Amino acid sequence: MKTTNLFFTVAATLFAAGSYAQTVDELVEKHVAALGGMDKIKAVNTLVTERSLAVQGMEIPTKTILVVGKSVRSESTVMGNSMVQVVSDSKGWMIRPTMMGGTGEPEDMPADQLKQQISSLDPFGGLVGYKEKGTKVELIGKEKLDKKDVYHLKVTSADGQVIDEYLDAGTYLINKIKATMNGTEGEIEMSDYKEVDGVKFPNTMDISNPQMGTMSFITNKIAVNVPVDDAIFKRPVK
Repeated sequence: MKTTNLFFTVAATLFAAGSYAQTVDELVEKHVAALGGMDKIKAVNTLVTERSLAVQGMEIPTKTILVVGKSVRSESTVMGNSMVQVVSDSKGWMIRPTMMGGTGEPEDMPADQLKQQISSLDPFGGLVGYKEKGTKVELIGKEKLDKKDVYHLKVTSADGQVIDEYLDAGTYLINKIKATMNGTEGEIEMSDYKEVDGVKFPNTMDISNPQMGTMSFITNKIAVNVPVDDAIFKRPVK
């Protein structure tokens, strides 16, 4: 009798685990389809994004040039001063104006900032192709977020970085991310998704953390698969 009970307990556990994994896979599949489908996503090789950052009453134009999986350069203009951040081949450098604690000359990017910037080389996030990336995805449950039904997913990257992602139960697009950014807990709210060359991108991103408050990124333009000169990622020689 005890053996029979044990058999049914093990069988039920395995069935539940299988159903749980299948549920995660179904959500990820619907998310990928909502973005435009894997074929469209994999066809994106470069992205040039122009955004406007609203912070502390200032409008800061920012241009990001990305070679997917390889290099990214972000350049912002703050009160007439240029701020540059570059990651290429797992190395990072930046230029900060003196008003932001820099020297105006190229300097190494701090390790924690570099780790965060490396994650931006993947513009579609940890859910897309998560198994191939060695990422673990757990379904925490279905919750209410701003009066909307969402699926709460815990995403753990291959290097151990943990991110909480909230998938809209109606659109299957991400509407919020919670993560540790530069050693501080922060949130990113994503909205106003628009399609470019068959792929959806969030046009509005509100980033908030205790230190900086809330910053809003508004996308003005996205160009897909435009030619990019690798020279823009090379660190200037003094």
